[in-house]
Amino acid sequence: MTTAGTTPPRIGLFGTGPWARNTQAPALAGHPGVELSGVWGRRAEAAKALAAAHGSRAYAGEEGIDALLAASDAVAIALPPDVQAPLAVRAARAGCHLLMDKPVATTVAGAREVAEAVAVADVASVVFCTLRFAPETAAWIAEQRAVDGWFTARAQWLGSLYAPGSSSEYADSPWRRDKGGLWDVGPHALSVLIPVLGDIEHLTAARGPADTVHLILRHTSGASSTVTLGLSAPPGAAGVEIEFRGAQGTATIPGWAGAEAAFRGAVDALAEAVRTGVPHACDARFGLRLTELLAQAEAQAA
Repeated sequence: MTTAGTTPPRIGLFGTGPWARNTQAPALAGHPGVELSGVWGRRAEAAKALAAAHGSRAYAGEEGIDALLAASDAVAIALPPDVQAPLAVRAARAGCHLLMDKPVATTVAGAREVAEAVAVADVASVVFCTLRFAPETAAWIAEQRAVDGWFTARAQWLGSLYAPGSSSEYADSPWRRDKGGLWDVGPHALSVLIPVLGDIEHLTAARGPADTVHLILRHTSGASSTVTLGLSAPPGAAGVEIEFRGAQGTATIPGWAGAEAAFRGAVDALAEAVRTGVPHACDARFGLRLTELLAQAEAQAA
């Protein structure tokens, strides 16, 4: 993957579900600095339809994986986490840089294998935690990192994906229904808290109603935080709130434009990591750390 010259870097997309259709594919196809080198799907017809919609080539089957890897400098993966992880290892070993969805995997072993493959292959990696790459929230996180004296923080991410009457296409996801809000939106919340307050040295988790999970965290900075996560809240109770409180007062996260703009930011971050050789803070190693924390919380809450 190159970031200079007349040939744009080629990024292949693995996945054809709603997330790929609504975010990754349009972001890649519309990005002026990259070429969408192809779309691979577990369902050949879905791959053909998504590739055709964006003027690209479709790939399917086991042989299609190797063919798209060979035709790409990097890959973006929009697949269930435990399908993503072995594919990411395979892509890294083929010399492709990685733009992965969160969580990297739902097992520590799977996430560690990805991080180790990235290190051995010496490829760049980015894990797409939306708030780390949306322009508005990325700038806000950087501002809070520069502030000293944070005392505590609160993060609440409640969706109504599985509330009665929900018609969201994202609800038709076996891994998301099985793992719940902890694994789906937990990475987003943690990816904001950790860069500002430091890594988590102690974690307590407890279950709430439906798939809701509550976390109490102590960070290496000495600050503490609380987190509430879930996908089954009534629509009127759904929403995202993150705030820090400390010696300088209170800081509340702003709104952001949407996932497609954030994904373009993640593409730019991957290109920068390739160009400079400096790993992005939200890379495969950070993805491994998130999986370790989520697995610990899941075990406690159970």
